[in-house]
Amino acid sequence: MRHVFHVKIGPIGFRVGSDWRQPIAQLETLYRDYPEPDDGIPDFSVRLFAARPWRRFVRPAVMIGGDYTIPDTAPLPLSLGLLAAEMGMNLQMALAQRRYLLLHASCVERDGRAVLMTGISGAGKSTLAALLMARGWRLMGDEFALVDPETGLLHGFPRLVSLKNESVAVIEAALPRARFGPLQLATPKGDIRHLVPDADSIARMAEPARAAAILFPRFGFEAAQRPVLPSETFVRLTQASTNYVAMGERGFDALTALVRGVPAVAIDYPDAATAVAQVEAVAA
Repeated sequence: MRHVFHVKIGPIGFRVGSDWRQPIAQLETLYRDYPEPDDGIPDFSVRLFAARPWRRFVRPAVMIGGDYTIPDTAPLPLSLGLLAAEMGMNLQMALAQRRYLLLHASCVERDGRAVLMTGISGAGKSTLAALLMARGWRLMGDEFALVDPETGLLHGFPRLVSLKNESVAVIEAALPRARFGPLQLATPKGDIRHLVPDADSIARMAEPARAAAILFPRFGFEAAQRPVLPSETFVRLTQASTNYVAMGERGFDALTALVRGVPAVAIDYPDAATAVAQVEAVAA
């Protein structure tokens, strides 16, 4: 790869190589406060490359590859190179991570107590995590929550927060001094803008925390909440995990311990202010 970037996010190190300078320059800017992998050795490599040499120059098309790939993935235009890099890191984690049980969830922490928020796409978990960060919570992760099977602790993985569509303006208003990536229009998931976690979240990303609550948020409904039984929680979290099956018995034991030891609540909310109040009430 002609252009290379190294970064360590929580306990995971990445090497991102690209045929183009633009995505690497954007990563360098947005991840400038993050460390590099220990001893310069990454856990995973991501490749952003042109399928044909001429596609580097004529209608540049970014293919996503790396240590682990999904065949026949569709390329993205170079204008979405940053999104391609983020997707590439997600892909490596989803296909190959075995040290931690992965949950597709946002995670925030305050006073040593972590709150997991997971749900279907559009549930608002990324927006909620960013709004809670604006209120003094530490962002531990937006895309993945990392559960240590040995200790049951959650480890930080504070990647850039991926804000979509209407949530972009909401978070720009809530965090006027925050750093944002470029607005990426007409992506496969709509308009996306990445938010850089605050300095405290980055500085403390090596600090694990104990889960205190599991939330299943749902946006667009009247305010309501109900407890979720452990059996339902277990099923929902198996569906939210990208490596539960691959981890076998270790994954089952880790998830069972999490479900048995942490209360779960489903919350419906009509707006951001209501959701933040509900999360803080449950966490208290």
